[in-house]
Amino acid sequence: MKREIGFIFTILLLFSAMSCSDKKTTQDNTATAFQIDSVDVHGIQRMQVSKSEQKVKMNGKDYVIRISRVPADSLPLVKNEQGDIYVDNKITLNITRDKGERVFNKVFTKQSFADLVGIGFLSKSILEGMVFDKVASAGFVFAASVSFPQTDLYVPISVVISPSGNISLSKDELMDDTYIGEENN
Repeated sequence: MKREIGFIFTILLLFSAMSCSDKKTTQDNTATAFQIDSVDVHGIQRMQVSKSEQKVKMNGKDYVIRISRVPADSLPLVKNEQGDIYVDNKITLNITRDKGERVFNKVFTKQSFADLVGIGFLSKSILEGMVFDKVASAGFVFAASVSFPQTDLYVPISVVISPSGNISLSKDELMDDTYIGEENN
């Protein structure tokens, strides 16, 4: 039952993060998410490529946030207890300001979150996804997930990018409670 609630929470979190629109945040969201995974002739499973682009305002400036997830054959494969084999993912987060000025550009793998996720969990997990959540006083807030493939076992991670491009990572139990009381700028 607890696993089902966690899975439902993950789906609701991703849907809400993709569909939330704030008074001072404008979004032009072109997202391809929750697509069916593919299995190749060798039985290796891959998540579908996912791309999203959103336009947001912060402190009176326009920003464009682009998130792209791709299966990465260059990363070690992940095998679950049933013997199923999965390709891990790379996620590229790109934030630009005004006329294309780069604020942040980074490729994330699950190793990017190694300090937040235990080694035992990390070795059996994949980087499942990342979505834009909101604009807060600290910066742009994203929800990332490192999970056992095709299960509801995951570690939620908060990724905050400041307007100057600095990054802050933290393990997060309830994403909505992280920035209670903070207002969008």
